[in-house]
Amino acid sequence: MKKSLFIVLSLLVVLSMLLTSCAQPTATPAPPKPTEKPAAAAPAATTAPAATTAPAATKPAATVAPTATAVPPTKVAPAGAQRIAFWHSMSGDVGNKIPVMADSYNATQTKCFVDPTYQGSYDDSLNKLKAGLQSKDVPALVQVFDLGTRLMIDLQVATPVQTFIDKEKYDISDLEPNVLNYYSVGGKLNSMPFNSSNPMLYFNKDMFKAAGLDPAKPPRTWDEFSAAARKLTQKDAAGKVTVPGGAFAIYGWFFEQFLAVSGGYYADNENGRAAAATKATFNSPEGVAILDWWKKMYDEGILGNYGRTTVDTRNAFLAGKTAMFIDSTAVLRSMVDTTTGKFELGTAFLPRPNEAAFQKSGTIIGGASVWILNARPAAEQACAWEFVKYLVSAPQQAFWHTASGYYPIRKAAYEEQVDKDWRAKYPAFQTAIDQLHAAPTNRFTQGGLIGVFPTARQTIEGAIEEVLAGKSTPQQALDKAAESVTKAIQDYNKTMGIK
Repeated sequence: MKKSLFIVLSLLVVLSMLLTSCAQPTATPAPPKPTEKPAAAAPAATTAPAATTAPAATKPAATVAPTATAVPPTKVAPAGAQRIAFWHSMSGDVGNKIPVMADSYNATQTKCFVDPTYQGSYDDSLNKLKAGLQSKDVPALVQVFDLGTRLMIDLQVATPVQTFIDKEKYDISDLEPNVLNYYSVGGKLNSMPFNSSNPMLYFNKDMFKAAGLDPAKPPRTWDEFSAAARKLTQKDAAGKVTVPGGAFAIYGWFFEQFLAVSGGYYADNENGRAAAATKATFNSPEGVAILDWWKKMYDEGILGNYGRTTVDTRNAFLAGKTAMFIDSTAVLRSMVDTTTGKFELGTAFLPRPNEAAFQKSGTIIGGASVWILNARPAAEQACAWEFVKYLVSAPQQAFWHTASGYYPIRKAAYEEQVDKDWRAKYPAFQTAIDQLHAAPTNRFTQGGLIGVFPTARQTIEGAIEEVLAGKSTPQQALDKAAESVTKAIQDYNKTMGIK
């Protein structure tokens, strides 16, 4: 790197603060959120938070990430084994599966011993990583959310997994092409995908039937979603909406996904994939159309707003306060567990602007990958690679899929009997897989690649709030957001020596 790591990291902190201060002022910006909440099941709420009539937030929306219950290793490292630290951000019931997988690996051999540690949210873990880089107080293996890809590459703190792949001619032909497409930068894999997801439409089949809708035909387009939400909306005797038909959390990831399925780019140079991004382009006609649609439904009262925190919208759905919502496949296992015996859960593809959009583009990969850090000794890196291969093996990916909702990154995992049986019992899990496979492999589905994505996402969320509050038109709000994010991208590029 052209500058010392300390200087670069310090400047990145300043950039993050500047972008946050430039965010839309309607509401105090919420803390950065991961691509999806890797959290435990949201409890079935007996009283859901009320949907707002105006999207004002007077205090930061808390990032909901319940503390994972500590699961100690089942055995002590054997004498002579190389011990490695693995930092992860999986919490709750899903997070408890990480030690299970580590213990399983540790039991298969005596050369390496993996010690997994929950480090908080994706943002918390990344901040701890940046703080530890100077002293090399970092793990051999770390899970980093998808948004951190550009930053991790630019910091040059990891040994690309492509190095290990090439050295032993490790076969990656069975890995999902669209997952590899997201994490491939410059023709190589810098990290190994681990927990991958996409956003889906979740709906209450019982409420569909009560409204005269066919649950076997959930909405596929934006117009169909609006029409279904209109029929599902419930009003009291005075005509006041008591249950909006649908609800979206004010979450930047959802905007990114709607933009991708619309065939729109978040940043120039084909989302920063053809060359380094230099400006934001989400204020395009495709981006404006998203907020036009969102705003019209909100004004009509058929779309609820429960704020930025996705778990609040999820709780509203579980309490029967809305019939449809958008969320990650990562929460599918918890939704299945929570709704069983209460109502029939349905899942469907993320709605698109029109039917033609299904052929042009698809959803972007969400979730995280694992990185092997070059600050650790070669022996530790070698063990980290061995564990990575274990994590992405078919049996482990099948276990992970059925325990969470993250789909397998390896196609052979679908042939594991446990996965076959699970999908037969819970067909909702097939939706995410079908949506992944239906998406064409192109620049739209490859996703944006910018170094300031976490705080850029906050800026978008502020723009959405301004639009819903009627303080800006969609075009005005997105133009202002794009100007702010563009400046941050350019400052980041200058700091990192990117031309």
